[in-house]
Amino acid sequence: MKTTVLANQKGGVGKSAIAVQLAYFFHLIMGLRVLLIDFDHQRNTSKAVKTGGFATVSQISASRLLTHKVGGVEDAGFVLVSADNAELLKMEKQADKHNSFASNLQSFLQAVDGDFDVCIIDTNPNPDIRQLSSLVVSDYVLSPLQLNQEAIDGIGDLLNHDTIGIRKIKAAINPKLELIGILPNMVEPTPFQRENFRDLSTHFAKLLIPMDSGFAAIKKTTALPEAQAAGIPVWKLGKTSSRDAWAQIKPVFEKIATVMGVQ
Repeated sequence: MKTTVLANQKGGVGKSAIAVQLAYFFHLIMGLRVLLIDFDHQRNTSKAVKTGGFATVSQISASRLLTHKVGGVEDAGFVLVSADNAELLKMEKQADKHNSFASNLQSFLQAVDGDFDVCIIDTNPNPDIRQLSSLVVSDYVLSPLQLNQEAIDGIGDLLNHDTIGIRKIKAAINPKLELIGILPNMVEPTPFQRENFRDLSTHFAKLLIPMDSGFAAIKKTTALPEAQAAGIPVWKLGKTSSRDAWAQIKPVFEKIATVMGVQ
């Protein structure tokens, strides 16, 4: 099983939509066994997947994967472990248990390693124990961001934060952790965003996801939020906007699959 965590330091970047659509892509198009874990108390990933009905919703909550030793989940090809708001929010206040939270999550992923091909973990944007535990146990990290200055300035924290910086975690705790890349999302054809994308490509080219032409990015479209609201894969929305969106998103997801070695 290859595990990838979606993480960034800023909310509102469309991270949950990418997590859900990537899970649909892996399962419905690639035919892989997918485990999707939602550690974000906002529950956007959980709401969308539950609405769509494509996944088996586990009776085990996301917080329990951190607080207890869990030996497995339901036997299905696509399983969602959904977020539970109140319990997830309590975790940062239990500093004495943080080591056990990460240990419990690692033990769980080892237990289900033979049951799934891919595990996708959606995390909250705050740099807390949920995000740290996810980075400590994952093989890969994918970081969506918007092309505004605040988000670009946050790249330094993503890499070098004292607690959850990818470089620190890789060096000290999880040497297998690899950055798939920074993925600009909800990109608009404005002069401001074009300039920011040029700056990103100039200063952080090694952190972006190379494509046959340029770097991976996902354009802003009404199709993705509509698909999320309906809980369905964007390619099943049945609109011209969704077909156009999927034609642009699919090569990006194929590249991610290649990097993860699940093609």
